[in-house]
Amino acid sequence: MDFWAVHGILFLLFITFFPRLTMLFAVAVPFGWLAWIGWVFVPHLTVAILATQYYWHTNPILCIIAWFIALAGTGGEGKMVHLTVRRY
Repeated sequence: MDFWAVHGILFLLFITFFPRLTMLFAVAVPFGWLAWIGWVFVPHLTVAILATQYYWHTNPILCIIAWFIALAGTGGEGKMVHLTVRRY
């Protein structure tokens, strides 16, 4: 299955910047308990795992970009929260 046959550029932007909301309302993949834990704690990583699982064979570049965003996004969010909490 090709990513672009199922989703468009708007979905790609929303899943990048608002992963929790997009997965909650737009992803039709059945979630197990492990995916819900990932949705709560590390949504960018969950998106990268799901992208790799479903689209690796047709869009490997898109999956690699998803992993870069997952590693940078999750780490960046954690660092920003840590700095904000420490400041107050």
